[in-house]
Amino acid sequence: MSIERFEDLEVWKLSRQFVNTIYRPTSAAKFSQDYGLARQIQRSSVSVMSNIAEGFERKSKKEFAKFLFTAKGSCGEVRSQLYVALDQSYISQTEFRDNCVMAEKISKSLGGFIKYLQSQDPDSKS
Repeated sequence: MSIERFEDLEVWKLSRQFVNTIYRPTSAAKFSQDYGLARQIQRSSVSVMSNIAEGFERKSKKEFAKFLFTAKGSCGEVRSQLYVALDQSYISQTEFRDNCVMAEKISKSLGGFIKYLQSQDPDSKS
């Protein structure tokens, strides 16, 4: 199967699901009252899927890898923010665990994708 659009990428599809799992608790009354954290974790999760899409559209393996690194960093940012949400009792331990597992899965997938792209471009150092 040929990948012709970013929407065909499994990691992008997973990232889209991830955004939805983040938006559910952040829209709940208690969490949404912490406007700064709620919006930041939403933006971070959206950044993952957005950077995958933007990098794909650049049509350069080197640039694509750069954007995947940014998406991977956003996964870490969301995980860190999930600790704050847990500590403030905005999310349950189960929501925390499920979202962290999903973020780690996306991050590992991005890491593998980056390695693949770099193997296609031997001059790539980043």
